[in-house]
Amino acid sequence: MIPILDSKRQYATIGSEIEKAVCEVLRSGSYILGPNVKALEAELAKYIGCNYTVSLNSGTDALHLALRALDIGAGDEVITTAFTFVATTEAIGIVGATPVFADIDPDTFNIDPKEIEKRITPKTKAIIPVHLYGQPCDMDAIMDIAKRHNLYVIEDCCQAIGAEYKGQKVGTFGDIGCYSFYPTKNLGGMGDGGLITVNSENLKNRIVALRNHGGAIRYHHDEIGVNSRLDEIQAAILRVKLNYIDKWNKLRREHAKTYNELFASCPDIQTPKELDNTYCVYHQYTVKIPNRDNIHKMLQEAGIGAMLYYPIPLHLQKVHAHLGWGKGTLPNTEKDTEMVISLPMFPELTLEEQKTVASTLINCIEKSKTVA
Repeated sequence: MIPILDSKRQYATIGSEIEKAVCEVLRSGSYILGPNVKALEAELAKYIGCNYTVSLNSGTDALHLALRALDIGAGDEVITTAFTFVATTEAIGIVGATPVFADIDPDTFNIDPKEIEKRITPKTKAIIPVHLYGQPCDMDAIMDIAKRHNLYVIEDCCQAIGAEYKGQKVGTFGDIGCYSFYPTKNLGGMGDGGLITVNSENLKNRIVALRNHGGAIRYHHDEIGVNSRLDEIQAAILRVKLNYIDKWNKLRREHAKTYNELFASCPDIQTPKELDNTYCVYHQYTVKIPNRDNIHKMLQEAGIGAMLYYPIPLHLQKVHAHLGWGKGTLPNTEKDTEMVISLPMFPELTLEEQKTVASTLINCIEKSKTVA
């Protein structure tokens, strides 16, 4: 069996560092908003290249509190993609706003800036571009649209820590950037966790208050907030892992290059395309293939841990049925969600495993033609 990811291999290399950091927290008696949280926020601000970060208990809360901090709510519209995890639109719904979907670029799977412009109405308040699979969106075009229409930009970077657009890390272009530290992410904790990046001190202060029951001073509550604090233990774990993120992202890129070479002779496999001047961190290595569902079943039977991420786009999900987006309204999104498949991708993946994945996929594609 070759898994889609293997956190045990990562732990085998840095487990002693993790255990030492966790035990130090346990002995300290400081478990909530302690020194590791403060240090992690400072270290991530330096790494990402922003003025401030605020750690939270999930990437979903990062999106939610970003919208709250920008006073987006009932009657407002937020333009985003339907090809992403539901947390993106869940956050929009939580604040009472309405998600409006724009179609994707069929090559990068990211929101198409030309489609964003078509969806703008007098109710539009913000754009949430999602750097899907670790691939940066076309931020120049998106920021130009936002500037011309006076819109906020909240970057969903939950799969893209360390990714760059023209030498600048994602999460630093818009008004707010949102990250997830879910265990499967490139920088993953051992539990839930999230982060907001921001350059405005006023926004930072409001988010800090919102994450802690709506008050900046203990027992002084200025508005309805939430309990969304990153645990001190998770912060300590993430501080250890942050030392390795560039190495791990580089290995992911090397694995992607190897896959590209292994698939070069197979015209039925469309490999990922990177925009010019971008640094994709390959949270997933996702290809497009014909007869995807049958081939996925064959791969599973052969012990290849391939995954189908977001097979039902958000505009066709029951939760958004009341919005009236029917089949055929987002043709590129709908076509790609029926063709994409993600292959095993993690830093510790071996060359032999990649060769096995590649040969098995190619054989499955050929077999599917015979069966058909």
